[in-house]
Amino acid sequence: MWQHQYTPIGNSLPLSALAAALPVAALLIVLAGFRKASWIASMAGLATAAVVAIAIYGMPVSLAASAVAYGAAQGLFPIGWVVFSAILLYNITVATGKFDIVRSSVANLTGDRRLQALLIAFAFGAFIEGAAGFGTPVAVAAAMLTGLGFKPFRAATICLLANTAPVAFGSIGTPLIMLATVTGLPLLQLSAGVGRICAPVSLFIPAYLVLVMGGWKALRGVLPAAILCGLSFGGVQFLVSNYIGAELTDILASLTAVAVLVILLRFWTPEDGFQLEDDGPVPPKTEIALGQLLSAWMPFALLVVCVLVWGLKPVQTQLGHLAIKFPWPSLHRLVVRMPPVAVKAIPYDAIYTFNWISASGTACLVAALLSAVALQMRPSAFFGVLGRTIRQLVLAETTIATVLGLAFLMNYSGATGTLGLTFAATGKLFPFFGALLGWMGVFLTGSDTSANALFGSLQVVTAQKLHMNPVLMAAANSAGGVMGKMISLQNIAVAAVATSLAAADESRLFRFTLRHSILLASVIGVIAMIYAYA
Repeated sequence: MWQHQYTPIGNSLPLSALAAALPVAALLIVLAGFRKASWIASMAGLATAAVVAIAIYGMPVSLAASAVAYGAAQGLFPIGWVVFSAILLYNITVATGKFDIVRSSVANLTGDRRLQALLIAFAFGAFIEGAAGFGTPVAVAAAMLTGLGFKPFRAATICLLANTAPVAFGSIGTPLIMLATVTGLPLLQLSAGVGRICAPVSLFIPAYLVLVMGGWKALRGVLPAAILCGLSFGGVQFLVSNYIGAELTDILASLTAVAVLVILLRFWTPEDGFQLEDDGPVPPKTEIALGQLLSAWMPFALLVVCVLVWGLKPVQTQLGHLAIKFPWPSLHRLVVRMPPVAVKAIPYDAIYTFNWISASGTACLVAALLSAVALQMRPSAFFGVLGRTIRQLVLAETTIATVLGLAFLMNYSGATGTLGLTFAATGKLFPFFGALLGWMGVFLTGSDTSANALFGSLQVVTAQKLHMNPVLMAAANSAGGVMGKMISLQNIAVAAVATSLAAADESRLFRFTLRHSILLASVIGVIAMIYAYA
């Protein structure tokens, strides 16, 4: 078995950390510096990671190749599977003409772009995050905003920024279930800890969203809606996470926010007539028969029902029996994680679970198939949409697979452990940098669940050594991670596909969201510092 060595360069942590960071630096330089598409940047990062793993960390070539393949498989399933199914569902609604009615129904509720963003990108997107996660909310909400006439780049940025507050509780609490598994800490305590960090941020995210869209002038006109949206979501998020549990936090908080906004719009409308530059025209209000309305929203209703049913524990248990699990060849337990990243020397597991029927992507696919039948699509039309969806997602799926291959190679080579130890060496500032560690984990993997699996135990071990609250630091890892979601290449690729952005615009999308991601991750770090010392 091959053992991790976290300081391979002269037994020096700073020098080793510089080497470990080279793949991330290469990815950022190609994406933001040379402004290449995300799939090209991810390839550059992966190639650099391979050189670092083999030449600097001494990882055997067979183990390195197997780790990349394992990560790519994890990227394509379940993450890529969810993205494919969600985009297929959306494309079905477009091909059948139902999306035009959905767009008109939202326009009838409000023609104000700011309120549409709060309703769809924040509130409805949070609901989809809570039910499915793994890129689904960005795919669905960004496509809906583009269909409403939003400029594609603006729709993508809005949805990436909005997909922050709910991420830690996404997919029926999966990230925190993973965190509880790897740390051994009680799930409800972790849920409460994350809720106490994220809820204050949720209070101002709706206002922040509008501020980014159009500045202070835009925010002043819809301030009542932004405040009520933040208070309703953040308040319920805090209460449910602390007193009920992680599984229903996003779903109940988002439904409350939607209800509050709909009720508000029955009695109040903005009076400033704010317009966004370069957007398409706001669809005019039209009369829609109740039957047409129900038919148009049916695919999304089916999506919600299927995902919620799939998320029920008895259903998950039964469907989970059909999953195919096997140790990944030439990798499982052939790498040994060493202290201080692990409590003791333990073999690194590599079990691939092909949960082909219990995955959230399968629930989305079932919703898409049921929608095609209910909307009476001809088989030829359905297969035409299916083919277009596959062609549409080739580069996005390539990006997802490559980035996960990069992340898993860094994990199994020990490079990620080196970076984690560097953050842990910050001493009394560790609560702040611990949150940034979670942020970096989600940036690399695209998943708060994966970041918790990656750094959860390290956070607890370090917290105990520094005599800090281990629950707080584990929660800070998950809470900080949510702000890395908007700059993960997987999410950027999904947003670009959903809004039909050119590949060249992906680097611009990354550069735009990067400063917001760093700022909001720093806010999480400050909140963690306050809880640690105040």
